[in-house]
Amino acid sequence: MSLLRPRVRRIPLNAAAVLTVLVCLFPVYWMISTAFKPSRDIQSADPKLFPHTWTLDHFRTAVQADGFELFWRNSILVTLSSILLALLVAIGSAYAVARMRWKGRRQFMLMVFIAQMAPWESLIIPIYIISRDTDMLDRLPTLTLVYFMVTLPFSIVVLRGFIATIPPELEEAAQVDGCTRTGAFRRVALPLLAPGLMATSLFGFITAWNEFAYANFLIIKHQDSRTLPVWLSSFQNTFGTDWGATMAASTLFALPALVVFLLLQRHVTSGFAAGAVKG
Repeated sequence: MSLLRPRVRRIPLNAAAVLTVLVCLFPVYWMISTAFKPSRDIQSADPKLFPHTWTLDHFRTAVQADGFELFWRNSILVTLSSILLALLVAIGSAYAVARMRWKGRRQFMLMVFIAQMAPWESLIIPIYIISRDTDMLDRLPTLTLVYFMVTLPFSIVVLRGFIATIPPELEEAAQVDGCTRTGAFRRVALPLLAPGLMATSLFGFITAWNEFAYANFLIIKHQDSRTLPVWLSSFQNTFGTDWGATMAASTLFALPALVVFLLLQRHVTSGFAAGAVKG
């Protein structure tokens, strides 16, 4: 009886967890199922939970839409560029904060935390004015710099925590063997930072890939510079919204983020375990 009581007590918690997962996943399921439904079933007054007829017409409409390949290229270019810039700057900043002692270090981290807490929406107007005055509107580098700015504070905070957990004696031993400080960091500390680099890359990818407000606000005239989140709103006309094509395009749009999340999540988890053993 003593063994059964804990199991019985966990039943409500497990049921609540299952219910939470179902509630969170149902919109995703509805999006995917709608993408495969014929238009007559989507507009039906009696919606079905499971599609009785499957079709790929909506995916063909999405793939053949104007700018499909161009907007994919823009999103990939902006996302990867912003992640790379954030990692390069964050590694140096996090190392300086975690390893060195200099005046203003705590104030610097305080400013990083304040920047991290600032809502993105409050920065749209200042960024728009700066972009307009510097002739940077309707350009992909502007979006790259914005996403870099948004992800940089989080990257610094996360990487600083990872660097602080690495014993400095490992780098000191490498310096004794002839490495410079930069060489010791590159050969010793940087490989141990793999979990932190993947965690920040995952955050940066999801942030830049899904961002809509800045992409819609800063790219106004040059339609060829728009990204996929803005492209999703193109399946509207004077007759209404093509919900089938919209759901199909949304499904295609979500696939890269889902794949990256699943791949990096596994590596981040294994990296945490490996770091605990090595540390």
